[in-house]
Parts: sequence; C-alpha cells; structure tokens
Amino acid sequence: MARLKGHDLRQLDTVELERRLAQLTEEQFRLQFRRATEAIENPLQLRTLRRDLARIRTVLRERRQTT
Repeated sequence: MARLKGHDLRQLDTVELERRLAQLTEEQFRLQFRRATEAIENPLQLRTLRRDLARIRTVLRERRQTT
C-alpha cells in the first residue's frame, strides 16, 4: 500500500478513514505475527504501517475535537 499523506487523508470521510484504520490494524497484526515466526522481506514495512496508523488516528482525533 502506498504511503498515506495527511492532506489526502483529510479529504476522505470518517467512515472511509475508520475502514482504512481497521484494514491497516489487521495488516499490522499479520505482519508482526509473521515477523515473530519467520523473517520478513521488508522490515521497514512495519514502521510505515505504524506511521500510517498514527496519521489516520490523528485525523480522526482532530475531527472528534471539532464536532
């Protein structure tokens, strides 16, 4: 998945952001599980996932504070 940008995330509606958050959380779980059981081909993928999750959570938190 391509790296998510803050301005792109702000253009999405809340439902879409929550759907992506769930998707990325599931992907992070699977990747961490694979890392624990075998070597993964791209270890930096975990960092990218963590940061994308943080970006989505930040946008969602901003929206909750303004409403």
